[in-house]
Amino acid sequence: MNNYAAKLQNMAVLQDRHNREVHPEWRTQGYAYYRAVWIECAELLDHFGWKWWKRQDANLEQVRLEVVDIWHFGLSDLLRAGAVDEALAERMRARSAPCAGGSPGERGGDLRAAVEALALSTLGRRAFDVDAFVDLMNIVPMSLDELHDAYIGKNVLNSFRQAHGYRDGSYVKTWGGREDNEHLSELAAKLDASLPSYPEDLKAALEARYAALT
Repeated sequence: MNNYAAKLQNMAVLQDRHNREVHPEWRTQGYAYYRAVWIECAELLDHFGWKWWKRQDANLEQVRLEVVDIWHFGLSDLLRAGAVDEALAERMRARSAPCAGGSPGERGGDLRAAVEALALSTLGRRAFDVDAFVDLMNIVPMSLDELHDAYIGKNVLNSFRQAHGYRDGSYVKTWGGREDNEHLSELAAKLDASLPSYPEDLKAALEARYAALT
């Protein structure tokens, strides 16, 4: 198993674990992952900016977090279809080639087109379009390793939310005037994602800050 295949398998295990927290039999519930993906695509565009009649400054950190959110639902769809294997890892690795030159802001038209291509394939209710997703990552740009590390962080946050009442509505998403995604980014930046203890370290940091601010 190559390096990225191992990382893909790690994400698959964590996604299955989280999905079972939501529903033990999640694979047979018919959840509309396609709908979640195109909604996340729209949220990504809001963070990047698309309005021609007003000034908008791209929030690239939030753009990357939306890419990770898309991947949570795309990965769930792929798992349900039994399509997560070494062949998928190789397909993603082969297609991954971050664009050279220019910032995402300078290539805004390309990024918006890539988001729309992914959303369009999803609106057709077809299987998650891995190629379109990797194309979007290339333009952001975001490497497969960066996707993995960011995914681990967001997976920890998603499990944290479930443990604190996200499903029944009792979870407080804004702490000290800032959304939990912002706290996640700040705390993750202070930790070493390569350490085996990273998920537990991040969860402990989230718990401490949540208790202090809510």
